[in-house]
Amino acid sequence: MVTYNAIASATDVQGVASERLNQSWSSVLVLVCTFPVVVGAFVAAARDGMRRVYLRRALRPLGSVLAIMASMGTAALAMAPELAGLRDAVGLPGKIALVVLCLWSIGFALYGIGLSLVHVFRTADIHEVLPPMLAGVLVWEMALLDVITGTYDQVPAGARAVFILGAPVTVTALSCWELYRLRRHHGLTLRTALRR
Repeated sequence: MVTYNAIASATDVQGVASERLNQSWSSVLVLVCTFPVVVGAFVAAARDGMRRVYLRRALRPLGSVLAIMASMGTAALAMAPELAGLRDAVGLPGKIALVVLCLWSIGFALYGIGLSLVHVFRTADIHEVLPPMLAGVLVWEMALLDVITGTYDQVPAGARAVFILGAPVTVTALSCWELYRLRRHHGLTLRTALRR
């Protein structure tokens, strides 16, 4: 980034840091949207007997998605200008409780965002082959978003290709390696997961 003059001052450093935070936030939002699609396709592709098992196992990962969304919604709702009258009506003790709730919700959401990206919303609870598959789909979606939104426009084409394709190629390789190790050491494959 320094080489291509994306960072030339302290303001630029703040801009790049803000951009990376926004990118993490976008990753979580894309993951939240991708999660039901990939899990739904996985469950739909499974044999009849396994569908019910996978749907039951999907409750915990779905709960983690809802918990993060609720925590982010709580802070946003508490700060909404439309609720100023309610904030005034609860008095000082209510405002203190509201501030504590908002700070806790923001901390919970930030911590949850990190965990959700690392553990792919606990999709291993459904089946062990699901996290590498979902991670691969997510990272290619993020690369597509980078292309669509024009991320790294100030960077020459060759370096831009490396910046945009570096993560998807690396994550795909690691996902394939993880699937290989699951098959080799534990006998877990997508075919056995779906009972095909």
